[in-house]
Amino acid sequence: MTKPATHILGSYDRALDGALQVALVVGASLFVALCARVTLPLPFTPVPLTLQNFGVLLVGLTLGSRRGFVALALYLVEGVSGMPVFSPAGAGGVAQLLGATGGFLLAYPFVAGIAGWIMESGKRTFARAATAAVLAEVALFVGGLSWLAILTHSFAQAVRFGLYWFVFAEVIKVMSAAAIATGWQRAFKVRA
Repeated sequence: MTKPATHILGSYDRALDGALQVALVVGASLFVALCARVTLPLPFTPVPLTLQNFGVLLVGLTLGSRRGFVALALYLVEGVSGMPVFSPAGAGGVAQLLGATGGFLLAYPFVAGIAGWIMESGKRTFARAATAAVLAEVALFVGGLSWLAILTHSFAQAVRFGLYWFVFAEVIKVMSAAAIATGWQRAFKVRA
């Protein structure tokens, strides 16, 4: 007994859609890895200034909560397995997760998930994207500063190392990610 042509074409479409989803997730993890290569070590803090946060926000805002979360979880797996995806200013691998930037890195899947969830929960406007990015950044800094406070045994020191020097750059990253994501959504009508 042969299957109807519509059943075969439906299976083919699902396979293509699955392959596209995998390609988007892998591509997003590699995009964040490229953003991590743009780094500026700062002499007064063990946390470097990088474009990683921008990449994480953009991935979450454009791919949505589930794909964004999976892409950043894959990014962490790539880094832990020894692939050079983390900032070159760090030790790399598991050591980087246990170092000063570990809290930020471990928060990345949740940051992308939060940004994506807020973005996909309503009309995709610049204001929604900026709000999503700001709230996701709050989660990022809660994770990063908490880990720094554990390492330094001082919340004040954690704030000095991981917040003050980065506020201005983070505002630019948030606004840029929100503008690009809403422009991308308008231009290509990307599904979340």
